[in-house]
Amino acid sequence: MTYRGARSGLLAVIAAVAFVAGCGSPEQTATRPVDLAVPVPAGLGTAAPETSAPETAEPTTAPATTAPVVEKKMVRETQRIAFSTRTVKDSSLASGKKKVRTKGVAGVRTITFEVTLTNGKQTAKKQVSSTITKAPVTQVVAVGTKPASKCDPNYSGCVPIASDVDCAGGSGNGPAYVQGPVRVIGDDIYDLDRDGDGIACDS
Repeated sequence: MTYRGARSGLLAVIAAVAFVAGCGSPEQTATRPVDLAVPVPAGLGTAAPETSAPETAEPTTAPATTAPVVEKKMVRETQRIAFSTRTVKDSSLASGKKKVRTKGVAGVRTITFEVTLTNGKQTAKKQVSSTITKAPVTQVVAVGTKPASKCDPNYSGCVPIASDVDCAGGSGNGPAYVQGPVRVIGDDIYDLDRDGDGIACDS
């Protein structure tokens, strides 16, 4: 059998089957309607539950800020100014001896400041002026230049300064002697005025 003959036989079989199928009863061949209804899930189609509107929060107001209170004022302060000391030579004083001729006095300086207060507290301080309201007085000290005396100041004549002094030519044993007469103007520390008339070594 050739390929063409086999094909013709197959087509004949298909045609016969189609004919037999078409001869069935109308009930069997009628097209059945298709139910297109889709089941609705439970809960769908019912009224939605009522929902309350969300509460709106009331707007908050920030506390009001108060502007700082700034105040400026002048303040005066005083400072002590130390006095200086000056020395001078004095030939009427014994060498090395010192004596205050002019007493020193401290001075006063007044300083003015501009002070800034913020809410009652000091926040700045600036110097505005500085004035000497009381000048200091310089202290003057005299320093002696006179050579030290070798004579005892208790006598007007020059009685030497020693551990003991006797009248020259007398019975005393010194170690120092004085030639009289000499006047006693202080204490007769050497007991030279034996008769107490104020004149020593007069005999």
